[in-house]
Amino acid sequence: MRIDGIPASPGYAEGPVFDLDRPPAAYQRKATATEERAALEAAIGKAVGRLAALVHTVDGDAADILEFHIAMLEDDALSGPALASIGSGQPADAAWRTALDSEIAGYEASDQDYFRARAADLRDIRDQVLRALGEDGEFTAPQGAILCGEDIAPTRFLETDWSKGGGIALKSGSTASHVAMLARSRGVPMVVGLGALAAPLTGAALLDAERGAIIFSPSPTEVETFRQSASAFADRQGAARTFLTEPAVTKAGTAVRVQVNIAYPSDVDGIDIATCDGVGLMRTEFLFGKTLPDEETQYHAYRKVLEWAGDKPVTIRTVDAGGDKPVPGFTVEETNPFLGLRGIRLSLARPDIFRVQIRALLRAAIHGNLKVMFPMIATSDEYSRAATLFAEEQAGLAAQGVAHKLPPLGIMVEVPSVALAPEAFTDVAFFSIGSNDLTQYVMAAARDNAAVAHLNSVHHPAVLRLIAAVVAFGRDKGIPVSLCGDAGGDPAAIPALLEAGLRDLSVAPAQLAMAKAAIAEAGV
Repeated sequence: MRIDGIPASPGYAEGPVFDLDRPPAAYQRKATATEERAALEAAIGKAVGRLAALVHTVDGDAADILEFHIAMLEDDALSGPALASIGSGQPADAAWRTALDSEIAGYEASDQDYFRARAADLRDIRDQVLRALGEDGEFTAPQGAILCGEDIAPTRFLETDWSKGGGIALKSGSTASHVAMLARSRGVPMVVGLGALAAPLTGAALLDAERGAIIFSPSPTEVETFRQSASAFADRQGAARTFLTEPAVTKAGTAVRVQVNIAYPSDVDGIDIATCDGVGLMRTEFLFGKTLPDEETQYHAYRKVLEWAGDKPVTIRTVDAGGDKPVPGFTVEETNPFLGLRGIRLSLARPDIFRVQIRALLRAAIHGNLKVMFPMIATSDEYSRAATLFAEEQAGLAAQGVAHKLPPLGIMVEVPSVALAPEAFTDVAFFSIGSNDLTQYVMAAARDNAAVAHLNSVHHPAVLRLIAAVVAFGRDKGIPVSLCGDAGGDPAAIPALLEAGLRDLSVAPAQLAMAKAAIAEAGV
């Protein structure tokens, strides 16, 4: 039985099916409420210990997710209602499930995307403790298994040993989820949006995450065809590595710049600067976590990456908070945060916070080839106001005798108004196309919603036409244009992007080799 879905992380996996949705082992009820309370507290402690051990093995987004789960588990507000129910006679497992299900329902009913998305974290936390209560030793998937279910929790992904193969096949899920990003960074095959998996989740299966499909109980012919495709994919990956240290050039001899996207300064520790042309996007949201970052913290983070890159450019995006990235003490609650006070809109609304980032960027600029870009720009006035703040802070640092430099200031092209009327932005230093949000807004299809994922494609003529128009405008006016969205690292999208005129792409570090190989095959 073959079921088609949406590729979230390319690759192939062949192995036993493991049901992610299986219920935890039965809980053995205790004799007294005191023992029940002790059992729940011990299970919470066991879950915290498991997560704390995982934190030391990861960094970046993965570490943030685990630390969030630990904080939730250690919060009395979460365990308090369950402990109170135990005092009223409920067993520990029922009390915990009831308390967490109530919280989950509240999050799912929220009119904010962020809180609805956090319901998945609460389900993960719920199930971790239930597994600990049931002492479910059989919940560990065998090596090389294909994990199938409604969705997968980030902690489940992180505690799985992927070194022996395996993959992920989800009924729902999203190509923009935390796990999808983790899967792409680690090369784990993943397919989402498979719908109802009618086949029993047992036996062997074949996961084709290049085209987006899973085959249960495959025939010998299907196995042979699958293995040929998997071998061809592995050969392409191997061949792509030969392009890694070479400049990217098309078949026709056209040079293409290939830079990298990073989310944390530590990301560059595993990248050889010789393999890329610089940093096309450095996100700064990582700094704005549990507390607002001070100037020194930001300065040192930016300086690290600039010194690593040397003479090569590093494009740092000012904080893109809001949308699905709330920041305590900074963002505001909104009914539609993706169309609300996010990106540059929020920074301009909170100049006290924005000025701190500006000063750190101006100071860091002396340590390398810095460029700064503003996210979520929709009007020329927004750019002018942001540029004015940079000029004011530059004057302030000069008056204080602080070493600094004003970097080139550019904008993200992710709001359709900019792509449709770029002539309003002739004074910017550069354009960087954010293909994820531009596609989402052009197609009116949320990029984190599997139900409309088929609409969210950079291949749509409307999206490609806008990209080509921005590139043509930039070429005519002498304004450099690059692209830093996921499409830049997608071998299937690269030919169309080059046909649209792009000659500067920024990709995830793990996509560098395949991107350069795809460029080498292009005929432009």
